[in-house]
Amino acid sequence: MSSFTIEALRYQTPHPHHLEADRVVIAVTDGLIDAAVPAGTPDAAALADRPGEHRILAETHALVPGFVDLHVHAPQWQQNGTALDLPLDEWLFTYTFPLEARFADPAIAEAVYPDLVGTLLAHGTTTAVYFSSVHEEATLVLAETCRRLGQRAFVGRVAMDHPEGTPEFYRDADATTGVAASRRSVADVIAIDGGRGLVRPILTPRFAPACTDDLLRGLGALAAETGALVQTHCSESDWHHRYAFERFGMSDTATLDRFGLLREHTILAHSNHVGPNDIGRIAQQGAAIAHCPISNAYFANAVLPVPEILRAGASIGLGTDIGAGVRPGVFQQIHDAVTFSRIRQDGVDATRAPGERGVADAAIDTVTAFWLATAGGGDALGLPVGLLEPGYRFDAVLFDTASPGGAIRPLDLDDHARRFEKLVRLATIHDIAEVWVDGTSVRERRGPSPEQRHSRSA
Repeated sequence: MSSFTIEALRYQTPHPHHLEADRVVIAVTDGLIDAAVPAGTPDAAALADRPGEHRILAETHALVPGFVDLHVHAPQWQQNGTALDLPLDEWLFTYTFPLEARFADPAIAEAVYPDLVGTLLAHGTTTAVYFSSVHEEATLVLAETCRRLGQRAFVGRVAMDHPEGTPEFYRDADATTGVAASRRSVADVIAIDGGRGLVRPILTPRFAPACTDDLLRGLGALAAETGALVQTHCSESDWHHRYAFERFGMSDTATLDRFGLLREHTILAHSNHVGPNDIGRIAQQGAAIAHCPISNAYFANAVLPVPEILRAGASIGLGTDIGAGVRPGVFQQIHDAVTFSRIRQDGVDATRAPGERGVADAAIDTVTAFWLATAGGGDALGLPVGLLEPGYRFDAVLFDTASPGGAIRPLDLDDHARRFEKLVRLATIHDIAEVWVDGTSVRERRGPSPEQRHSRSA
């Protein structure tokens, strides 16, 4: 049994509109938080008698829950930051499908994926939900990389077989082949994790335009059989949203539900064009939306209505959408989510009267966006992560606001709310001093701030 305690200033958002900022002592046993009490109290003093290491962090340190990235295309890491000049349907055939097809060679996966996973961990992404490629071996390389580097992850082999929605050189041969490959991939990912539950499989029909009815139906049945979660794209762009109505006579959300794919904790990437009925259906089925603000600016043709989704009671979190998302850290998407919500509220066409430009009450603030990246992402996946509370796993990120060269400038006049906002808006990877997943430190950079460490034997 491994145990430790850590005293630090904690920032967390247990609700979309509520920030908690307090100095606490957190006790962890085998990755599980079993106590979190105010510092300087008798309860906190009693925790010092527990065996294990005891750390007291400096006032310039801030401890936050680990960040949850609900949407990453792992094979697209090589083109991240490039090739964003085409509409979504053209982008896939011109750049993305040819790139992903290269992962038929597992040596490419072995070269690319450690860099991807290591980079995301360095940015504080403690949980990631990955689209792999159609290749079983490369998918297993990704899952093994997450396990070895210590990232909590859902890893999914992409299933796609539609002869009009995919190129001949990159697709499953048919629906039967695709379902069978996904079944094997689920079993393989479970096997490499060794029962720990840190790395899990997720069924991944790419999206309706890339899948035949038989493949969608087969994967829905496989989800019911295995209990594996599902991820896919939903109503991302004008083209994608119209496609479902033209092919199925109903919305993309209703189509996924029809095939048994809209399930509890199904992750729907983007969903910018979902209507009120779709949002209600998502909430009713317990599915969740992965909001990817940067990639939506390039491909979605709209800004996601985050406040409306929250008011409807649907689950929602943040995703980077690497490689269309450009920024590798979901932490950095927090600021972008706020920015694009403000653009939606204020509007963009100056030739219109102010009252006609935007959407009333569409903006969110940093507290809400931070919740999306932490507790919201944990809720979306049904995982006990996203808060530093008893009963949750200790997935955490330590920021050093006194980091050399950092841009954070806390002042005496700043209260906790202002210090939190500066942290969210100004911090970079260089301000991250340590990252933990399931109680294990997976990245540490010793900063200049003073810190006390001592241990007590059992």
